Amino acid sequence: MAALAAPAAPAAPAAPAAPTDELIDWYARNARDLPWRGADVSPWSVLVSEIMLQQTPVARVIPAHASWLARWPAPAALAAAPAAAAIRQWDRLGYPRRALRLHAAAGIIATEHGGQVPASLPALRALPGVGSYTAAAVAVFAFGQRHAVLDTNVRRVLARFAAGVDRPAGSATSAAEVAVADSLLPAEPAIAARWSIGLMELGALVCTATAPRCFGCPVADGCAWLAAGRPAALVKPPAQKYDGTDRQCRGQVLAVLRESAAPVPRVRFDAIWPDPAQLMRALTSLVNDGLAATLPDGSYVLPLGSTSSSHEARVTKAAKVGGPRPNKWEV
Repeated sequence: MAALAAPAAPAAPAAPAAPTDELIDWYARNARDLPWRGADVSPWSVLVSEIMLQQTPVARVIPAHASWLARWPAPAALAAAPAAAAIRQWDRLGYPRRALRLHAAAGIIATEHGGQVPASLPALRALPGVGSYTAAAVAVFAFGQRHAVLDTNVRRVLARFAAGVDRPAGSATSAAEVAVADSLLPAEPAIAARWSIGLMELGALVCTATAPRCFGCPVADGCAWLAAGRPAALVKPPAQKYDGTDRQCRGQVLAVLRESAAPVPRVRFDAIWPDPAQLMRALTSLVNDGLAATLPDGSYVLPLGSTSSSHEARVTKAAKVGGPRPNKWEV
């Protein structure tokens, strides 16, 4: 008697069908009117917005984005300015190393890409401050290409819709998340780009982290998390502390440097921060990060001249932070 064949392994569950029309129709009715959206927006505007939106709320980015583009409407204009000007213009937007990275990126765009933001993912990824998320976002939103765009909002929407969990596991995007996002992308690039921005808007306005409005969600009928009764996350991310941190100290020191037209003596910083050791740590780290410089008399200034090639290389290597906004709360 022939041996019975072993039962076939169960197939992996397929991702749910993408409710493309529902989401795109919802986006057409509900999309916010943001200055970096629209058919006539330049790729430079999109790139600036994506760098600014890293860990910064939209409401704070809107005026900063407008003033930045009014001063530097093209990459070559920013590249011609000193790094100190970029840091001053960044003002209190937070995480000012982004200003240095954007300044360095503008220089590369001006010298290596004819002053035009490149469209290919490898060329975008080679820019300082541009990682996988930011490169995909610029390629999709500026050039209409077909790529999965996975920021924090999109990861949360897909975790609920496809996996039935409240939030993604971990801060870094997994290969499984990318596979799900890719499987849901419409085949036509223009429609895929609309789908991607719709997912992002859905996460920002409806499928929010703390108070999702499922009754107004255009993809609710296919949502695995809603079908499961909206189970709570097993682990909540810790709250981010700010008061008294090195980050706050760095921010206050940098504010003094930005607002001063002359070199700032070391003793002046003692008036803004009570802990001498923490203050020295902040000053040292700002110099090491290229955000400040010391003069022979011991005073401090914003960076002298343009970003040096050696510092630019160090920034490029360390600044691949365009991924989906893991909480890198750093100044």
